[in-house]
Amino acid sequence: MKQNDWRTDVQYRSYIDDLLVKDEVQQLQNYVQHHHSDRLTHSLSVSYQSYVWAKKLHLDARAVARAGLLHDMFYYDWRDTKFELGSHAFIHPRVSLRNAEKLTVLSPMEKDIILKHMFGATMELPSYRESYLVDMVDNVAAVQEFFLPKWNAFKAKFANI
Repeated sequence: MKQNDWRTDVQYRSYIDDLLVKDEVQQLQNYVQHHHSDRLTHSLSVSYQSYVWAKKLHLDARAVARAGLLHDMFYYDWRDTKFELGSHAFIHPRVSLRNAEKLTVLSPMEKDIILKHMFGATMELPSYRESYLVDMVDNVAAVQEFFLPKWNAFKAKFANI
């Protein structure tokens, strides 16, 4: 994804701008996500990539854009915080959904996307194709965010050999 694509996509911006201006969403940039990115950058990436795919697949692009932005709406470092009720993979979608519901009214589809975006790590079956889409995009984004900086450093190290 080109970094600035989402910034100039008028339709996408019409779906998320009301959320993006909220302090609670902006606070996500204060948390590291996948070692080499912050949570807001990750969420925007998932949101925009899901939106682009949803348009291509004739799915609900608005729902995936909004829920994709809110899918990791939690304010703790997942590497340090532990829960008695279950793993981070199980807990954080519920925390994210509660936090998202404080910001905006969510459709049933948007709730399902947020709650079930960890399918595979959890056994909560998504109810919509859009939920599967955001789950898959989230997985790819996580891998890219973790490995791409390492790969680029590796290539740079051996570029002159």
